[in-house]
Amino acid sequence: MSLFEEPLGEVTSESFWEVGNYKHTVRRVDDGYRLCSDMINCLHERGRLEKAYAQQLQEWAKKWRPNIEKGPQYGTIAKAWIALLAEAESRADLHAEVRSLLVRSDEERVRAWQRDSFHRAMMGTFKESRDVEEAFRKAQKPWAKRLKEVETSKKAYHTTCKEERLAENREGTARADSAMAADQLKKITDKLDKCRQDTLKARERYERALQDLNTLTPKYMEDMEAVFDTCQAVELKRLSFFREVLLSVRHHLDLSVNPSFCNIFLELHNAISTSDTQEDLKLFRNIRGPGMPMNWPTFEEFTLDTSRTISRKEKTKKLTDGVTLTNITISHETQRPTIESISAPQPFPPPGPADWSDDEPTNPFGSNGDVESNPFGEEDGDGDGDGEALESKSGVLVRALYDYAGQEEDELTFSSGEEFIKLEDEDEQGWCKGRLNSGTVGLYPANYVEEI
Repeated sequence: MSLFEEPLGEVTSESFWEVGNYKHTVRRVDDGYRLCSDMINCLHERGRLEKAYAQQLQEWAKKWRPNIEKGPQYGTIAKAWIALLAEAESRADLHAEVRSLLVRSDEERVRAWQRDSFHRAMMGTFKESRDVEEAFRKAQKPWAKRLKEVETSKKAYHTTCKEERLAENREGTARADSAMAADQLKKITDKLDKCRQDTLKARERYERALQDLNTLTPKYMEDMEAVFDTCQAVELKRLSFFREVLLSVRHHLDLSVNPSFCNIFLELHNAISTSDTQEDLKLFRNIRGPGMPMNWPTFEEFTLDTSRTISRKEKTKKLTDGVTLTNITISHETQRPTIESISAPQPFPPPGPADWSDDEPTNPFGSNGDVESNPFGEEDGDGDGDGEALESKSGVLVRALYDYAGQEEDELTFSSGEEFIKLEDEDEQGWCKGRLNSGTVGLYPANYVEEI
């Protein structure tokens, strides 16, 4: 029979009124302590589940947020998608709060009640269960003593009845035997009479003991019920407390009554509902489609300022942005060029009409254009080595990995394996400025070279 089913009316040897069968009621006190421990462990485990779920929601949102923010999705749909992740983060906060309420409120409440309601005694038992068992034993002791007398008198009565039955059988056999002597028959008859008298006396003692027991039974039942009612009152407190705890747990777990929980889905609904697919298409048209502005080619008259086409790379990186040597002197001890100062970059002034030449570039190191005054000239035997050392100080030596042919006038052209100087680091569009060994300065793709 299940514990949740009401018992039928049959009498069993496990009846509460049997001697010693109050042990089930006594055990219920110990079970109350164990049930408190089970409740604590149950709530603690649920708290771990809530915490794990909250962490998984946070990790999920953290994983997908950069994918959406940096991915190809755009416009209001992207915002609605982000709102879905925000819902997970907000829900994670709520479940973390649920875990805190279960552990710090409900679990600690049960722990405190268990500590106040059960007190350890010697031999690993509880004072409450020991007191209940002592009260039951005291209430049952007089009735148990009379019951023992009834059992003893009953056994004696049944024994005399058995002996009387045997004496009757022997007496009947003796009377049927014609060869039996008269004195022997008389002894058997006397034995039968004595057994009958013993049986009568035993029956009287048995009936008297049973009567005494029945007389004591009402007092026995009253005392036992009084102790049982005391146990029931204690158990009622535990059951009522458990009911309150479970209601509190239900309230903490029921997020539907939490205003923050309702607001999460309201905000998510609003974010998705306010998304506009047509607006997203219009946005993409303007930032990546025909709606983008365009500098359409127009006829340009030739002037000195427009002698060559200005590329979009040159708009962000000017050739004159680099470091320019402005003052170089010759040391008398070594007759090698020494840099005394480096000034901020300054653009060269445009040449006048009389000085313009497509063949001879302007010399930045002299005012009269005298090539022999160039400090980088080969005045000594080590001139080439010193020139390379000076160039390496003004930039980084790189080696070309592939052939590259300049597509515009401001771009360098070089071959695979050729070495030259990188003057500036890579810009946002992936271009660097460099100077070839021939002195040509221009732009080149950064991924076409490697530093030496």
